[in-house]
Amino acid sequence: MKHVFVFDPKAFYNQQWKMENIQDNIGQYFRTQEKPDWSIQVSRYRRNAIGIIQEEAEKVSKGDIIRVYAIGGEDILFDCLNAVAHIPNTQLAATPYGETNDFLRIFGHENIEKFVDIPSLVEAEALPTDVIRWGVNYALNSCYIGMNSAISKRVKDLKSNLNKGSFLIFSKISIFINYILTAFDKQAAARKYTITIDDQNYSGSYSLIHIANGPYYAGKITGAAHATPDDGLLDVTLIKSAHPLKTLFSLRRYSRGKLPKNSVSVQAKKVMIQSEEAMWIQMDSEYIQDTNVNLSLIPQATQMAAVNKLTYPIASILGE
Repeated sequence: MKHVFVFDPKAFYNQQWKMENIQDNIGQYFRTQEKPDWSIQVSRYRRNAIGIIQEEAEKVSKGDIIRVYAIGGEDILFDCLNAVAHIPNTQLAATPYGETNDFLRIFGHENIEKFVDIPSLVEAEALPTDVIRWGVNYALNSCYIGMNSAISKRVKDLKSNLNKGSFLIFSKISIFINYILTAFDKQAAARKYTITIDDQNYSGSYSLIHIANGPYYAGKITGAAHATPDDGLLDVTLIKSAHPLKTLFSLRRYSRGKLPKNSVSVQAKKVMIQSEEAMWIQMDSEYIQDTNVNLSLIPQATQMAAVNKLTYPIASILGE
């Protein structure tokens, strides 16, 4: 097996020493192994990892397995996924060096830190895992359209214009203000959509559309609490538009793992959404603008490393 560790330096802002320690630990581990095949790479910009992984894949013999380790947060995990999804005989390992680590939270809060241990990651078994597909883009965890994606994009832009220390000070205030302003913005909170879910018509005005492959978002369990990435289905939630104050209450309830009364929840394999004007579409940590999105679930599209023989929980346990 070829082991490719791809680092995102942005995840170690002002902590270069931590990244170097991880790289040292990787080297120390593989130097004790018989015939080790490994490399350490650094992704310098968004989607740079895709080309890096493709180059590494060209170096292995046909049929050999490649395990790619996304060392960082949500950004590098998205990029690594969008590489391995196109390359046969590849596996993917996530590490909890992000701000929220939403995908790994499905294994339980008490187990997240176990994914930083290099020997455990290397020796981990791989779980067949579904992914969300839109054209050439793939997501592990979720796709958001509407208020959440619009707010998240604004907050991400703010973060890119501030240093990490300043952002931590202003982030909560900024998120709160953005939620208020966006709730009163009809383009984001009361937009009309043409929606087809598994050939059924769900068109209407909605404040939030959530297509979930996993139950967590922004570090919290959502109203799609039963979503699991190995059941062959997407969990789709549509929150209907309402008075701004009711909309805020609905989103607050949804972010606490409950379905608001003004919502529709279904499971599906295909979701098509259209809007007259460009909408912000958030696929995991990636933001794309378009007037049309055609999402589908690809069953067992990738293999995710799970340390200590952890498995995905069944939906009934997640919802408890």
